[in-house]
Amino acid sequence: MVVAQADCPARRVPDGTPLTIPKDTFVTITQALGGNYTVTYHGQMVRVDGTDADKLGLEREILEFPAPTDSLIHEDQVWTALKSVFDPEIPVDLVNLGLIYSVDIDQAAGRVDIRMTLTAPGCGMGPVLVGDVEYRVRLVPNVREVKVELVFDPPWSREMMSEEAQLETGMFF
Repeated sequence: MVVAQADCPARRVPDGTPLTIPKDTFVTITQALGGNYTVTYHGQMVRVDGTDADKLGLEREILEFPAPTDSLIHEDQVWTALKSVFDPEIPVDLVNLGLIYSVDIDQAAGRVDIRMTLTAPGCGMGPVLVGDVEYRVRLVPNVREVKVELVFDPPWSREMMSEEAQLETGMFF
C-alpha cells in the first residue's frame, strides 16, 4: 500500500476512463511491471503511468539502451522495448500475449511500423497501450518515428500467447 504524494492521473481498467487519485489517498499496488502501475483505488482497478510514479512516492523506471554505435535501428532493441509494455490486467507483456503482429523498420526514414491488436476489440485501454508502445519504441536509438496500426484481423485468441504466458495466466490446456 502507498499514499499518493500529489494528485495522480490514472485510467480505470478496463474502460480507460480518466480519473485522478487525490493527494493523501491510500492505494494498493496490484501490479508493477514495465514501469507502470495497476492499483486498487476505491475498489476499482486503475492504471497509473510510470511517468507519474513520483506522485505515488515511487521511483520512475527508465528504459535505457546502450549508446548507438551506428545509425541503424536494431530490431532486437525494438522487441526489447515492446516486451517492456504490460497489459494492466494480466501480468504479461504484449509480445508474450501475442498482441504484436508485426514490426517493420524503415532505416532510411528512421521509422518503425507496428501492427498490433488487443485481447478484446472494445478494450478501453487500447489507446493507452498504443501510447505505451509508441513511447517505449521511441526510446530505441535512431528511431525518429513510430506508427502503430491497431488491427483486429486475425482476432486475438489465447493460442497466440507464448507457452510461458499461458502457464503464467493458467490458460495452458
